[in-house]
Amino acid sequence: MKMSKDQIIGLLLLIGSIIVIIVYGWIMFFVEAWSLLLLKLTAFIGVAAVLGILAWIGYTLATTPPPKPIEEIEKELEKELKELEASMKSEEKKEEEKKEEKKEEASKAEEKK
Repeated sequence: MKMSKDQIIGLLLLIGSIIVIIVYGWIMFFVEAWSLLLLKLTAFIGVAAVLGILAWIGYTLATTPPPKPIEEIEKELEKELKELEASMKSEEKKEEEKKEEKKEEASKAEEKK
């Protein structure tokens, strides 16, 4: 059975996690000298992780510019829509003028015959 790279990484994570759980439990319950330090270290890492995420959220909120108000976005969209409509109308007028010119040319050509 050939395993993909992702499956191998998943298997290594599974095995590594199980080994760390066993070693952690063994130190916690069978090595008195290290159990208190391990508890302190675990608590510190947990609190630091939660507060680090909270600090990251605060930094992101503090440094991200506020979004535009919806009213302003609506005005911009209306402006763009009006410009688009105007350009479409001018293109239609140009096409109509070209058709009229072709009709005039055709009528002039018929008059010459």
